[in-house]
Amino acid sequence: MQKRFTVKTRNREELIDITDEVRKIVIDAKMKSGIVNVYARGATAAIMIQENWDESVQNDVVSFLQNLIPRGVWKHDQQDGNGDAHLKSGLISPSETVPIIDGEIGLSTWQNIFLCEFDGPRPGREIVVTIIGA
Repeated sequence: MQKRFTVKTRNREELIDITDEVRKIVIDAKMKSGIVNVYARGATAAIMIQENWDESVQNDVVSFLQNLIPRGVWKHDQQDGNGDAHLKSGLISPSETVPIIDGEIGLSTWQNIFLCEFDGPRPGREIVVTIIGA
């Protein structure tokens, strides 16, 4: 089973919690066990599982990546100014896979699924959710 949805991003770099959208797709699939893969289409976005207790962790992730991979110093920047976004998305990965346990997404209490935007704002980042299970 596969579903898609889009997410509007507001900043050049941000983490957006998409857990509720993915959870609804998993519940609607009515599968007791299996896996759910969440994939961000695009070469400058990624998917990350991280804590969502408050925004401090998301802000720390963005700050860490900005320090690790600064803007404006890469060969690709000569073409369209987003070399850092490509490197950040490649480092984080465009997808995450989570188990389905008893019909629910198998995240722990503090885990959430985030779209990582590294080249926004964008009117619509497409997210593909693929479920395999029984």
